Amino acid sequence: MDLPEALADDPLHQPTRARLFALLVELRRPAATDELAGKLHLHPNGVRVHLERLLEAGLIVRSQAPRPRGRPRDEWSLAPEAAPGGAPPRAYGDLARWLARAIPPRPARLRDVERAGREIGRELAPSGAASLDTALRNALTGLGFQPLLERGPSGRLSCRLRNCPYRDSVRENQEVVCTLHRGITRGLLDVLEPRASLAGFVPHDPDLAGCEIDIDGLVAAGEGAPA
Repeated sequence: MDLPEALADDPLHQPTRARLFALLVELRRPAATDELAGKLHLHPNGVRVHLERLLEAGLIVRSQAPRPRGRPRDEWSLAPEAAPGGAPPRAYGDLARWLARAIPPRPARLRDVERAGREIGRELAPSGAASLDTALRNALTGLGFQPLLERGPSGRLSCRLRNCPYRDSVRENQEVVCTLHRGITRGLLDVLEPRASLAGFVPHDPDLAGCEIDIDGLVAAGEGAPA
């Protein structure tokens, strides 16, 4: 389940409650107060207060688990009718990971994936930008890559991506996801600068980021290109 951006009056606007709800989403099973507190490194008494607030909001339910001795303990899980942010649940992150897992990285399939990515890139290409540098930076920023662009003396445009917004899917199938992204990059260039060519596309560990993109076929510095 993907958590929406919480509004000021939403119970999930409070950071600890948002963390508790996200943890229950991740666990996908009932969990006791002490377990939740331990995973978040918080005191059980304070966690219990936040759980009660989530219960009042209809986001979680409480059940009681018997123990060999003493009173049954409270356990907490997601409410079947939970609507975080006031909307029905969505799980695009899970879907993306599962789709990545479902596509085998065979050569023919990878060609199909890159072809689809190229079509997507053409659709995503912004219009009206002053330069390729600006347009590519805006497009990659909008996708969540935190790009850093530099021009070389020969006119080569080098881009280092400081974040991988697809990291969960890349862990499932890096070859497929990065092939899709390479296709998207080619599609962006098709629209933004048809004379340009993708000279390099080097993926890295998605948790460390730093993927590299090199683009050739541009005007060299001093000949009208942005520095």
